[in-house]
Amino acid sequence: MRDVVRQRAGRHIQRGQDKFMGKFTGAFVVAGLAASALAGVAVAAPAKGDPVLGKKVFMRCVACHAVQPNAPMKMGPNLAGVVGRKAGAANFKYSAAMKKANVKWDEATLDKWLLKPSAVVPGTSMAFAGVPNAEERAAVIAYLKKPVP
Repeated sequence: MRDVVRQRAGRHIQRGQDKFMGKFTGAFVVAGLAASALAGVAVAAPAKGDPVLGKKVFMRCVACHAVQPNAPMKMGPNLAGVVGRKAGAANFKYSAAMKKANVKWDEATLDKWLLKPSAVVPGTSMAFAGVPNAEERAAVIAYLKKPVP
């Protein structure tokens, strides 16, 4: 019985088993925490935006873009009906990069675009630093989906 060092809860524990079980249990705890954190990220729903706030934020864009159908063309394309549209599809003279981009303007892509346009379409001619605030990006997307008066 030299290998038995102590008893815990009525069970004999051999030398080395404590350290192994501690590391083994710790690894499971860490793996479980990581998996639950990643699961939360993977199933996170797109942010719901406020179109009224979106209209206010979009005021930064009106020098180049319109959202009303049949509005006169500005420096940038008209964004009426942009959600669900293929990039480079509207009646506008796009950059070569935008014409070649295989991008559909869904909520997720618009969110990435509004954050950093050049990351979505490298070589785009759009000179825009991006919107770092996630709430503001979600609001602009909501406004583009359904412009408010």
